[in-house]
Amino acid sequence: MATIFSHAIVAVALKSAWPAPAVPKRLWIAGALCAMAPDLDVVSFYLGIPYGHVLGHRGITHSILFAVLLGLVCTCALYPRRRAGVRRGLVCLYLSLATMSHALLDGLTNGGRGVAFFAPFENSRYFLPWRPIEVSPIGARFFSRDGLEVLLNEMIWIWSPAAALVLVGWLFRRARA
Repeated sequence: MATIFSHAIVAVALKSAWPAPAVPKRLWIAGALCAMAPDLDVVSFYLGIPYGHVLGHRGITHSILFAVLLGLVCTCALYPRRRAGVRRGLVCLYLSLATMSHALLDGLTNGGRGVAFFAPFENSRYFLPWRPIEVSPIGARFFSRDGLEVLLNEMIWIWSPAAALVLVGWLFRRARA
């Protein structure tokens, strides 16, 4: 898996490239939390759930279905009623994409057993064809030399493209203004 920091960075970068000129802070926070949420499945290790089980690590919480459902639930929680200037469909799309970005990043890592993109309908695990991201150590090992190497790798493969996305979004909005 990529680090929790990088998952949040991608969500914030994705939102900064969105067409709306003013984005409420709570939506940025919700996007970052949605992007980090799939890794709540690490609790499965402590519950004795096997890695390859649909409820195991990189299982259903990393699926397309989970991303859409979490995006929908969070949209309804943030905006339970129609509000002028708020397009709930776009909010739901953003939060779903932020959540799905987690699974995509994990599919780009060089470790683990893959991602169950299609759970619960199909529990096969997949990686993307190109896997440049170093897998992050789980637990206390993150605070080691290996963890530092992972962060340096993510600066190249995740943070730099995220910064480029922010810049392109800013330039696009500036050109339209």
